[in-house]
Amino acid sequence: MQKLYHLHFAKGALPPCTSPERYLDPELGHQRDILTEDDVYCSCLAKTLCHVPVPVTVGFYAPFGCRLHMMLDKITSLMQQEAAQREFEEQRLGRCRPRPVSGWGFAQLLWYLVFMQPVITEVHLRRKNVQFLFIRFSAWQYAGTDKLWAGLVTTLCEGIRHKYGALPFSVYSVLINKPTTSPGFYWREWHCRVRVWLALLLLLAALSLGVGLLYLSLDGHALVHAGGSSRLLKAFGGAATTVSGSGLLVAVYSVGKHVFVSQRKKIERLVSREKFSSQLGFMCQVKKEVQLVTDYLRFLEIYQRCRLRVVLEVTGLDTCCPERVVGVLDAINTLLSDSHAPFIFILVVDPSILASCLQCAGNMKGTADNGYHFLNRTVTLPFSVPSMGRRTKLQFLRDAVQSRDDLLYREITRRVRPPGAGRSSRDGTEGARLLPVEMQPGAQCAQRQIDAEAARRIQEALSCIHEERDCLYEYVPDNVVSMRRIVNTVPITVRLLQQQQHQGDFGGPTPRQAVAWVILANQWPCRLSWALQCLEDQQQAGGTPEGSALLWDVFCDNSAELHTMTKELQDLLDLDGDPELFQRFLGADFPFTVNEAQSLLRSTVNLDHSIRRRMGLIRAVSALKLPSPPESPAGDASHATNGAANRAKTTSGASPPGHASSH
Repeated sequence: MQKLYHLHFAKGALPPCTSPERYLDPELGHQRDILTEDDVYCSCLAKTLCHVPVPVTVGFYAPFGCRLHMMLDKITSLMQQEAAQREFEEQRLGRCRPRPVSGWGFAQLLWYLVFMQPVITEVHLRRKNVQFLFIRFSAWQYAGTDKLWAGLVTTLCEGIRHKYGALPFSVYSVLINKPTTSPGFYWREWHCRVRVWLALLLLLAALSLGVGLLYLSLDGHALVHAGGSSRLLKAFGGAATTVSGSGLLVAVYSVGKHVFVSQRKKIERLVSREKFSSQLGFMCQVKKEVQLVTDYLRFLEIYQRCRLRVVLEVTGLDTCCPERVVGVLDAINTLLSDSHAPFIFILVVDPSILASCLQCAGNMKGTADNGYHFLNRTVTLPFSVPSMGRRTKLQFLRDAVQSRDDLLYREITRRVRPPGAGRSSRDGTEGARLLPVEMQPGAQCAQRQIDAEAARRIQEALSCIHEERDCLYEYVPDNVVSMRRIVNTVPITVRLLQQQQHQGDFGGPTPRQAVAWVILANQWPCRLSWALQCLEDQQQAGGTPEGSALLWDVFCDNSAELHTMTKELQDLLDLDGDPELFQRFLGADFPFTVNEAQSLLRSTVNLDHSIRRRMGLIRAVSALKLPSPPESPAGDASHATNGAANRAKTTSGASPPGHASSH
């Protein structure tokens, strides 16, 4: 049964001006009191993305069409609120305000681009405030083109260009003002570009000298007294004016060219050349354009005095053909090849469909024979969307029952209603009858305590991973990507467990058990999913095991059945690690019970739910038995007649010897 969460966003989740018991409904336009299970998951993911090191690729795993866009909108809103809260905390501590890039800040930005050199200092590296730029890329819109990955790169470049303007980026493309690193402690973030100042002064001096010589050569008195020297002055003046003026015109022409010819047009022009696209240096040219964008964002970070994060939400990828999917993943790996790239990719896909596409792609033979392995090499933060909870389902049902006319009527009445007026009695009665809301008086203080306790437990959980006296590190793989997956998943799991314990599940799993469960789901997803699926089937059949029973015993009791399904589940079994380590992990070092497994399952986000669904379908099909054909009354009569005839033949065949013996 789904666990109900009563989450009240407070410090670190909502800006100070927002009530902690409410959040803004994008559909109705007003604040709602109902907080669903999806809000809890989205809040934990949003907080983690504000702290996770970049670049990072988030695998937003869910079945196709499973309320993904609504959850993405919630995550976007919560991340913006977290950024606003961080900015408020920085200003309260007396830190410098971020510089704007519009109005007077636009002219100031151009000045810094031309004449000032940025320096990466320790002050900049310690900044906590962050700004997010959200760009949504729908792969379905580019599904008809042969170069879907080019659409991803151009969408990213165009979004950054549209956010900060075409002229500043064009000036940066011409002057290439890369940030430098300060040797040691250096507090000044800007110093003058001496070369640019000298070049500008030389051009202005040459231009002034040329104009002065031309003026002297054209002066009437100079022509009378010095006829031959006037021609020499005119020649030198014309040359100086031409050289200096042409230098300025070339710079202006280069900037104007980049203003009208964007990076999107450049990349599309490169892609249209079939001969050039087959050459080795094609991706190198694309990489140069991406590197230029990355350096420009690093410049803007120092100028705006905050950290910049570009969040690219990739949707609709599981509706494209396999070759297009491979191209997009290659483009993501190209963009992530720079360790300083401030990119956060949210890959919204159905993992089962994407894995099948990777395995069917012709150009991935030998590289992605198992699509899940290839997907794990790309994704550094997996997030499996949970099944729809009770409150979420009821909320969707209520929205589905109400017509669009009713929504429009409620929006109009909300605008006409006075600010202090509450809802109508009809709306309030229906809301109370359908979804009762439990309002707590000290919600903000309680949520602050929950966040503080969650932060402490996260530190305790992460310290268990690298504790030498603990055996947890022995089960962590040697793969750096897998290490990042585990470390990135632990904070979400611990926060969700903390919310459960706040609702009454006292004495729940410890932080060490939470880390062990994350490692278990990461290293043996197939075997763990099989044990959980068998446990769920037993509960549905009415044979629920005791809560103190070990999960390892459940797996051992059904391991023979898993062995018979090796052929159907071969690609899933390949995901698991060493079977002997699994036996030692679940049987000796971390003997999870049934109750602990069910409690941890509600907080598990790094276990692909499609694996369990596939196992459940296979078990359901294998449990089917062929029914025996029904017997008709006519068939029964014919069988009786045939039996009587056979008995008569047997009797007649046995009587002659009897008569012979009697005579």
